Amino acid sequence: MKDIEQYLRDNAPDTPAEGQFLIETNARLNAVEGIKKTVDGERRRGRIALIVALAAGLVLGCLITLLVLFYPVQPAADSSAFTKALEALQDKKEFLYGAIALLAVTLGVVSLTRKREEVL
Repeated sequence: MKDIEQYLRDNAPDTPAEGQFLIETNARLNAVEGIKKTVDGERRRGRIALIVALAAGLVLGCLITLLVLFYPVQPAADSSAFTKALEALQDKKEFLYGAIALLAVTLGVVSLTRKREEVL
């Protein structure tokens, strides 16, 4: 910002009120800096939200996987929807692991794509 101000002082633009021109220019530069700070803050909050969602998803996925592995469902006389779902998960563990792996790969591809877009 100082470089632009010094450039304007050195070149002395033809304006009727030089002081007013510099005041307006500084006000516009300050507004641009404010917008830049706001955008940077929004990006930072977005990244933090993405990291929190990723961590929560990983923890929840690990807990559900451990629940399925360590507590196999015993057939009960009064089987509810929850016990039926757990039985289905117990019988199809491979599909659950495949789905978790597929989600992890998809998340990696999406994050790499977003990083490349930010660079461009």
